[in-house]
Amino acid sequence: MKNIIKQLDLLLSLPAENEVVEWKEAKTNFDFKELGKCFSALSNETNLKNKNSAWLIFGIKNNKQIIGTSYRKDLSKLNSLKHEIAQQTINGIFFVEIYEAKKNGKRVIIFEIPPAPRGIPTAWQGHYYARDNESLVPLSIEKIERIRSQAKLEDWSSQICDGAKIKDLDPIAIQKAREGFSRKNPKLAGKEIGNWSDEIFLNKAKITINSEITRTAIVLLGKSESEHFINPANAKISWILKNKDGVEKDYEHFSCPLILAVDNVYKKIRNLRYRYISDRTLFPDEIDRYDPATIREAINNCIAHQDYELGGKINVVENEDDNLVFSNLGSFIPGTIENVIESDSPSEYYRNKFLTDAMVNVNMIDTIGSGIKKMFISQKNRFFPLPEYDLTGNKVKLVIIGKVLDVKYARKLVQIPDLDLKTIIALDKVQKRKELSSIENKKLRNRGLIEGRSPNLYISSMVASRTGEKSEYIKMRGFKDDHYKKMILEYLEKYKTASKNDIEKLIVDILPRILDEQQKKNKIRNIVYAMSKKDRTIVNTGTTRYPKWSKV
Repeated sequence: MKNIIKQLDLLLSLPAENEVVEWKEAKTNFDFKELGKCFSALSNETNLKNKNSAWLIFGIKNNKQIIGTSYRKDLSKLNSLKHEIAQQTINGIFFVEIYEAKKNGKRVIIFEIPPAPRGIPTAWQGHYYARDNESLVPLSIEKIERIRSQAKLEDWSSQICDGAKIKDLDPIAIQKAREGFSRKNPKLAGKEIGNWSDEIFLNKAKITINSEITRTAIVLLGKSESEHFINPANAKISWILKNKDGVEKDYEHFSCPLILAVDNVYKKIRNLRYRYISDRTLFPDEIDRYDPATIREAINNCIAHQDYELGGKINVVENEDDNLVFSNLGSFIPGTIENVIESDSPSEYYRNKFLTDAMVNVNMIDTIGSGIKKMFISQKNRFFPLPEYDLTGNKVKLVIIGKVLDVKYARKLVQIPDLDLKTIIALDKVQKRKELSSIENKKLRNRGLIEGRSPNLYISSMVASRTGEKSEYIKMRGFKDDHYKKMILEYLEKYKTASKNDIEKLIVDILPRILDEQQKKNKIRNIVYAMSKKDRTIVNTGTTRYPKWSKV
């Protein structure tokens, strides 16, 4: 916290606000849309000024007088702004960090905002914003083009490796690339491709440029001892096996050529058979925990979209009998997974366009966004939880779960034929007790698929009735309050009085299963309060601490 106070003092020493520093009174509240516009503007200006961060501070007047703020005092609600902002920005970026600090005894909030990614302006709800001195204005065409031109000027993966020759590439990897190129281009397969020299093939596949060795060539096809040509970048994939307690049991590192490393990593993963204990009309007796195509797609995506300039490696973590975790460094350029799922066309921008194109040419990936969709559909068809993405911390982390979390829920999904993938993704969040966005919540409610109050959501009666799980639905939803009140009155009619413990024992087991123990106690207290103060059907003849209820 000392460092952030030092940063605050430094910002307050400035003569006034500027393009990358802004303060707001926000004494009690601040409009969320306005916050999003400020985020977009400061992010874009930080990129254009070549700064590491921009700063937005709540609790300070324009004249730099510190007045304090009570904005989002609940720390969890304050931190949730990261997710809320990411949902509305096209490239899915959010605050580097949100700090609470005390200055002159008053609470201030300091938002650290990242620069827009190279080549991609930060948009808020589809619109670009900028700063003009202290004013918030639309991002001008000139500034948009300046940011977008960054992508045209520099592509790390297309740069030539000085001193590298074809002899620095692995012959087996080149042959693997030829085979992939032949599958991708069947009209050229056979004698024509077979007659090409390595030099001609590499140029045709756009792995080299005018026979010069690119960073892409080293990453995909380079001998392991040739990795030094791309220093300080890494062309490595680490496979790590962890037991149920998260302790490492085994590991292995794979260097370039990464076109061969994909298969080597796949062979390390123990893709055991998974046995379903369920209705055979819905599930096979046994199935591989992980779809091989999904594993390869995930690894290839990590290779294609890794930010190699950050100097890190790709990780594949195998958690025993549970899940696989794939991670690569760099922000997720499409912004959100929903953007990829909903898009009918390829992304306009790629971090490593030359590398991505080469991987397409040798049949490792495709650029139409269908790879991620295929992973979602594969998991759905296997009745497993859908892939989970974590896009925080300038990293993309993908979790593939290799088992059924809830057989009954999986059965419900498979028996509703008219659900689109976007809806299934939202329902999968309900299954996992994940938070829904307001848009997802509204859509599921409008279709009658969920009920309850956030975060305690459950499947609706429509789904339950169509899948023969009406009893399960009642257990999740519970009964109307009038039903519990009637039970209490019937109890008092028979036994005359009831203690707090008596009432809890009477109805606690039939309260909504979705509620935790404390929420159930709160619901019972509210029902009793309504009966005594509003309905006036019962009265307390005991004490406040030890109530003794009877009928009026």
